[in-house]
Amino acid sequence: MTLKMRLLATAHALPQRTVTTAEVAARCGVDPHAAETGTGVRERRWLSGTETALSLGTRAVQDALTRAGLDVADVDVLLNASGSQLQPIPDGAALYARELGLSGAAAYSVHATCLSFLAALHHAALLVHTGQARHVVIVSSESSSLGLNFGQPESALLLGDGAAAAVIGPAETPEQGIEAVRFETYPAGADYTRMRAGGSLLSPLTPGLTPADFQFDMQGLQVLKLASRVVPAFLERLRPGLSTGLPGIDHVVPHQASAAGLALLARYGWPAECIEVTLTHLGNVVAASLPLTLHQALEHGRAGPGSTVLLAGTGAGLSTGGLILRL
Repeated sequence: MTLKMRLLATAHALPQRTVTTAEVAARCGVDPHAAETGTGVRERRWLSGTETALSLGTRAVQDALTRAGLDVADVDVLLNASGSQLQPIPDGAALYARELGLSGAAAYSVHATCLSFLAALHHAALLVHTGQARHVVIVSSESSSLGLNFGQPESALLLGDGAAAAVIGPAETPEQGIEAVRFETYPAGADYTRMRAGGSLLSPLTPGLTPADFQFDMQGLQVLKLASRVVPAFLERLRPGLSTGLPGIDHVVPHQASAAGLALLARYGWPAECIEVTLTHLGNVVAASLPLTLHQALEHGRAGPGSTVLLAGTGAGLSTGGLILRL
C-alpha cells in the first residue's frame, strides 16, 4: 500500500566556513593525500562565528516553506530529525518552533541517528496519509565538528556540518507517496559507532570521564563488515531484486557514510550514474546527509515529479533503513 503524500519542497543551509581535508589531516597528523583518497572527502563545512545547528536548521526550514509557497502558520507538525542534540531538555523541536514563531502546532523529535530523516519522512507520511496533518516540516541539522576527536582520524576526517529541511503535504496523484519502507537493527554493532557520555548511563557528573568520552567514536571497519553481511538481505526484504539491481527505481539517494560505504553499492548492480553523491564536498553530515543529498538531486534535475527514488543507509545501532518514494 502506498502511503499517499507529496514532497512539496526541500532546502538546505550550509555553514560559511569550508574546511579542506588537508587542513583536517594536519590536525590529525596524517598524510593529506592518503586522507582524501581513503575517505573520499575533498572538503566539508564547519560551523564558525555565531553559527549553530539551530540557526542553520531554522534557515533551512524558512527557505523550504518559501519554496513550498507556505507560511509558518500552515505547519501542522514540525519534526526535528537530527543526530546532534541541541540540549537534553526541552526537546530540540521546541527550540526550532520558537525560532520560527510556530506556536500551537505539534513539535517533537524523531531520532534514529543517521537514519533520522528517513524515520521522520515515514512518520510524516503516516500523518498526512491518515489525515492527521496536512503540512509536516522535517528539519535535520548537524554540528559534528563540535565533537570530533582528532586522535581518531577515521571519524574526524569524515564528518561535516549542515542542515536540510523538507515540507510534506497531500498527494496530488494516486501514485505519489511512499511505495515501500523498512528499518532493521542489529545491536551486535551498538558499540561500533557511539558517543559514550552525556546521557544517564554516563552523566556529565560521572567521576573519571575525559573529553574523549564526549566525542564521537567509530570502528569503521567493524561497521563495514557488519553492513556488508546484513544489507543485501535487508534490500531484498525492502523490495525483491534490490540486491542485484534497481527494479522500478530511477535514482538512488544513499546516506553518505564513507567512500567505502558508497563503494559497496556497486556490488548490488547499481549504476554509478543513478547514485547521488555529496560526500566529496560535504562529508558525512550524519542525519542531514540524506536530505542534503536528496535536495541536490532535486536541484540538479536528477530526480523530479514522476520519478521513483530509493533513499537508503545505515546508522549507529547498527541500523539499516530504506524508503522508496514516488515523487
